[in-house]
Amino acid sequence: MMTRRITQLLIGLAMYGISLAMFIRAGLGLDPWDVFHQGVSEKTGFSIGVVVIAVSFLVLLLWIPLRQMPGVGTLANAVLVGVFADLGLWLIPEFSHLGGQIAMLAGAVILNGIASACYIGARLGPGARDGLMTGLVRRTGWSVRLVRTGIEVVVLAVGFLLGGSVGVGTVVYALAIGPIVQVLLPKFMVPEPVQVSEKARGAEPVQVSEKARGAEPGRVPETANATAPTEAVDAAPAA
Repeated sequence: MMTRRITQLLIGLAMYGISLAMFIRAGLGLDPWDVFHQGVSEKTGFSIGVVVIAVSFLVLLLWIPLRQMPGVGTLANAVLVGVFADLGLWLIPEFSHLGGQIAMLAGAVILNGIASACYIGARLGPGARDGLMTGLVRRTGWSVRLVRTGIEVVVLAVGFLLGGSVGVGTVVYALAIGPIVQVLLPKFMVPEPVQVSEKARGAEPVQVSEKARGAEPGRVPETANATAPTEAVDAAPAA
């Protein structure tokens, strides 16, 4: 089970980085955080991948006062998305005609949705930015919608001022990514293993009396009910 989770995580993060490169090559606008990453990249001269990695670890520092704990997936996310974003930009050419740009944008949105479902479904820890959002929700008591909107408005505005690309792609991403992930996530969600408790393993077989065997259909005899173990299974904690 762990092998599947790690494999799914790595594939998801690779696809996420490639989808970021596709958004950039489409040239029709990025999602809020990537508008910010692109703006910082434009001002500093660092590649978009290096900026994504650097921002990820800076955001992780904000987890400390929020008492958030990173998982394996959190750290892998912080590194691999940026690596594959730069690889994608090296492999994918720029498009100068609108038809190609629209096709690239559509492919980027779909691939990003699949990638998100993959790495979230692996249940090995949230990304740095998602963890910041959930940590603030837990500490402030504000709604997820309010906190997420507030964060994304700030990074979008700062990114735009720094020269990041805002356009129709920004709107398409905002409207489409939620429904896509919602449809795909159940298909990629790795089920939690069920651990049978020691008490359940050692429970004695249920003894059913002769009288109970002759009980009316649809009724549970008291003799059978009295000897059945009360704690059958304990669910494993979430990753």
